[in-house]
Amino acid sequence: MAFAVICAGLVVPLWIYPGTLAMLIAGAFLMQFMVQGAWGVIPAHLTELSPPEVRGLFSGLAYQMGVLLASNAAFGEALLAEKFGYSAALAGVAAIVMVSTAVVIMLGRERLGRDLHSGAADS
Repeated sequence: MAFAVICAGLVVPLWIYPGTLAMLIAGAFLMQFMVQGAWGVIPAHLTELSPPEVRGLFSGLAYQMGVLLASNAAFGEALLAEKFGYSAALAGVAAIVMVSTAVVIMLGRERLGRDLHSGAADS
């Protein structure tokens, strides 16, 4: 996940400031590929991190809290776009998201291979 986020951060200039249509297509494809690699596995990752007692609630609640925290992102990006221009605002927001996400992922502990079949009653 962290590798995909870091690669997505490296693709931001190609995605935001393409010189040609071919570079725009390549940048958009690579960005989507990296974003899917980073965020596509989050439901499984959240399931591995959640305690058995709240496994059914944890992933959905985490997603909803993330949506709540990100709800003003478009407003903030619009304010930045008025001051710095749309491309710079989009690049800045994307870079901040990629860097902060990579840091959070790398600081977290992976629980790959955790037994998800044992429940709270088994503990």
